[in-house]
Amino acid sequence: MISLTPFIIDNAGQDYIRRKKPDWLRAKLPGGPGFSKLRSIVDENKLHTVCESARCPNMGECWERGTATLMILGDVCTRSCGFCHIKTGKPPFLDKDEPRRVGEAVALMNLKHIVITSVNRDELPDGGAEIWAETIRQIRKQSPRTSVEVLIPDFCGDWDALQVVLDERPEILNHNMETVKRLYKVVRPQAKYERSIELLAAAKEQGFVVKTGIMVGIGETDDEVEELMHDLVAGTMSVHGSCDILTIGQYLQPTRDHLPITRWVTPTQFLEYKRLGEMMGIRHVESGPLVRSSYHAEEQVLQLKP
Repeated sequence: MISLTPFIIDNAGQDYIRRKKPDWLRAKLPGGPGFSKLRSIVDENKLHTVCESARCPNMGECWERGTATLMILGDVCTRSCGFCHIKTGKPPFLDKDEPRRVGEAVALMNLKHIVITSVNRDELPDGGAEIWAETIRQIRKQSPRTSVEVLIPDFCGDWDALQVVLDERPEILNHNMETVKRLYKVVRPQAKYERSIELLAAAKEQGFVVKTGIMVGIGETDDEVEELMHDLVAGTMSVHGSCDILTIGQYLQPTRDHLPITRWVTPTQFLEYKRLGEMMGIRHVESGPLVRSSYHAEEQVLQLKP
């Protein structure tokens, strides 16, 4: 059972009250001309962003720089992860024109690098793999100088569906572990730790630059974070194991109905995660309180270039 230690009870004994966030968790508020321009592009193309749906704390900073993580396959997810603010339920329809609009939006953004993610669409026979593939094709067609990073679901372990995406050869294949093995049944009840490890290894075996991310402060221990790193660097013939890039950030509870925060991880400990992961052989570890999977994604690509 996860402790409720980040909360106190008020004098009436009825409501949980958040403790004050540490100073190191302050983020830039949305605004500015870059933010407004990107807002218009997203709205005019009727697109979704994980920045908004997941309440990312870096939205103000990233949008002002003209970067956003576009979310395909709608904004309703078929899974109910305990940490995630994205809507859960039965998606109303499959928008087959969405890939074309994503391609247009990426071209208007004039980006060197774009991150695309999606909700889980477990009700679809291929989990949405063909929409994923067409989205990559449309970006290549309409914005050929943009490198593509895909943050994909696990497709329920359907590796034929995964291959449909891999065949389009995105520059970075990203799939988030999200948390340590012990907490999967609570944090990701419809996912499997071993399945996600297998997906990353399969992509690495085909020569992809592979990326994953986790949250801390959701019930794990530092020893378990280290164990996860060991799992990421083992199991393939690659010198870097199945992971080239690892992102680690502080979990922030979206609402009182989501899993509680169990600790505020200090900036010093985040630096230790980075040191440990890179010492083990992960090529780049982006680790900090406000780090999210797509945070500084373009800079990470540049760091991996010889």
